[in-house]
Amino acid sequence: MARPRNKKVEWMVYAAVRVVITFLQWMPLWIGYKLARIIAWIAYHVDKRHRKVALDNLQIAFPEMTDAERDKTVRGVYRHFITMIIEIAHIPYTLSLTTWRKHIHMQGHESVLRTILQRKPVLIVTGHYGNWEMAGYLFGVYNFNPHSIYRALDNPYLDRWLREFREHAGQKMIPKKGGFEQMEEVLKSGGVLCTVGDQDAGPKGLFVDFFGKPASTHKAMALMAIQHQAVVLVGAARRMNDRFEYQVEVADVIDPSEFPTGPNAVKELTHRMMAGLEAIVRKDPTQYLWLHRRWKHAPPEPKMKKKRLVTEDSGTSVHELDAKSDAVS
Repeated sequence: MARPRNKKVEWMVYAAVRVVITFLQWMPLWIGYKLARIIAWIAYHVDKRHRKVALDNLQIAFPEMTDAERDKTVRGVYRHFITMIIEIAHIPYTLSLTTWRKHIHMQGHESVLRTILQRKPVLIVTGHYGNWEMAGYLFGVYNFNPHSIYRALDNPYLDRWLREFREHAGQKMIPKKGGFEQMEEVLKSGGVLCTVGDQDAGPKGLFVDFFGKPASTHKAMALMAIQHQAVVLVGAARRMNDRFEYQVEVADVIDPSEFPTGPNAVKELTHRMMAGLEAIVRKDPTQYLWLHRRWKHAPPEPKMKKKRLVTEDSGTSVHELDAKSDAVS
């Protein structure tokens, strides 16, 4: 049963967020960066639960790191994401068709532009790395009018305002829940669909290796790409030089037609997407959101079934354990 809404509290939260964002936008970025370091230092020491999650994740992903190196990386993670929030507040007033070159460096963009201009359906897959809000906003500045998948907030006031904020440059937002038909229509019409593809998909997700350990991953990305023969671009916007300067890079360009049809096509395509994201994360681990439980769920235990076999010589029935059942949901 859904919790009853308290409209007064929701509105107060919305108003508080608007005040904070307005304050950040008013503040010069160089002061914002100093503030980010202070807030990050406090968050690192106060937020013990997520700090432990991050350290555990880094133990899995980078076993070669020392404890001191992992601790330094986690401190960098807090600093990066507090800084990113402050930068996001400045995006609408900083990035435009005439100013973006001061802040964005493109790498591998020729194949991206060529694919989009050919009116082929494009699925852009990124992760919680760098500034994942940058890609959709930047394509909107280019007037390519991309559609980005997002999780709608429970607070309707905050959700409506945040959606309008994100759509400021021309991108359109599609809610993850209940927006499947819109996603299908975008790809059918040869449009650009952007998604963050590294969330845990629960116990029934598709388990593919991420940093050498199976991680539950949403299979819808690969299914849509295969169904609509959409070119998959795996990329991210990575901060450079500790300022509002990003390198937007494409780690992999995947043509679904390269994969043979069959039951393994979805898993192979998903695995390649995650491999591209992993390659990007390895360039600067401090810019990845290790604070979330990427390996929250483990693959289901293989079911053991008894199978009756008949020997050729005597016809005697024996019981033998069958092969492991498929663990992929």
